[in-house]
Amino acid sequence: MAVRAEELAGIVPRPRRPFSLGEWLDRGAVFSWLMMAPPILFIAALVGYPFFYGIFLSLENRPVAQPGTFVGLQNFIKEAHDPVFWQVVRNTFVYTIVATILKMIGGLCLALAMNQHFKFKNIIRALMLLPFIVPTVLSTVAFMWMLDPAFSVVNRVLMEFGWPKPGPSWLGNPVLAMISIIVINTWRGLPFYGITLLAGLQTVPTELYEAATIDGASGWHRFRYVTLPLLQPIILIVTLFSVIFTFADFQLVYVLTHGGPQNATALFATYAFDIGMGSGQLGLGAAVALAMLPALAVLIVAISLYLRKKS
Repeated sequence: MAVRAEELAGIVPRPRRPFSLGEWLDRGAVFSWLMMAPPILFIAALVGYPFFYGIFLSLENRPVAQPGTFVGLQNFIKEAHDPVFWQVVRNTFVYTIVATILKMIGGLCLALAMNQHFKFKNIIRALMLLPFIVPTVLSTVAFMWMLDPAFSVVNRVLMEFGWPKPGPSWLGNPVLAMISIIVINTWRGLPFYGITLLAGLQTVPTELYEAATIDGASGWHRFRYVTLPLLQPIILIVTLFSVIFTFADFQLVYVLTHGGPQNATALFATYAFDIGMGSGQLGLGAAVALAMLPALAVLIVAISLYLRKKS
C-alpha cells in the first residue's frame, strides 16, 4: 500500500475552507470595486466612447454621409487660421469669466440672506430653485419673448421711465446680445451657487462667530476672517463645476441668439455644432469642440493643486 509523502513527514494537510460568496463580498477591496464598477462602465460607455471617437473624427476630413480621409492635424491648423474661431475663443472666455464672477458674488449674497432667520424661509428656499429646475429651452424661449424688439416687456418698462421708443434691440446688437446671455446664464446658475454655499454656511460652528463677536469683530470682519476662509474650498469646487458647465454651454445660446449677431455670441459648443451639423464638416466640428479641452484641463489642474495645497 502506497504511503503519501505527507504521512511520512508527519505533516497532516489542512482542510480547505469552502468558498463563501458572502465572505468574498465582505472584503473591502472587492466591495469597493463592485460599487465603483457601474459608474466606471457608465462613463466608459457614454463619455469615453464619444470622446475618443471625437478625437478620431478631428483627424479626418469627414463630410456628412461620405467616407473620411485621414488628414492629421490639418483641421486644427485650419481653425487656427480662422478669424471666426478666435472670435469664438474670445466670446467663450468673456462669457465664462463674467458669468462665473456674477454667479459667485450673487450666489454668496443669496446664501448669506437665506442663512438668516425669517418667516417663510423654507418656501423661499424652494422657490429659489425654480430657475435651476425649469428646462433651459423653456426658460430661454420665455426670455426670447421678453427681449423681443416688438413685444419686449423690458423695453416697455424702460419706455415708462423715459427711454426713447422703440427701445434697444437686445438680441440684435452684438454688445447687448452678449450682456443678455450673460445675465440669463447668471439667473439660471444662481440657485446652484446659493444652495451649495448655504449648505456650507450651515456647517460653520456658531462658536466661532460668538468668539469673534466677543473679541469685538464687526459683521464685515466676521465675514472676512471666519466665513470666507471656511467657505473657500466649497467656493472653489462650485466655481470649478460652474466654469465647466458655462464653458460648454449650448442650449441657452443656441436657442436665444444662435450665435449671432455676426458671431458676437458664438461659443465653442454652438460654433462646433454649426460647423459639424450645419455645414456638414464633422471632422472640423470635432476639432473645434476639442479645442476647449486644453483651457479646461489647465483650469481643473490649477484648482485641484490649490485645493491640495490648502488641505
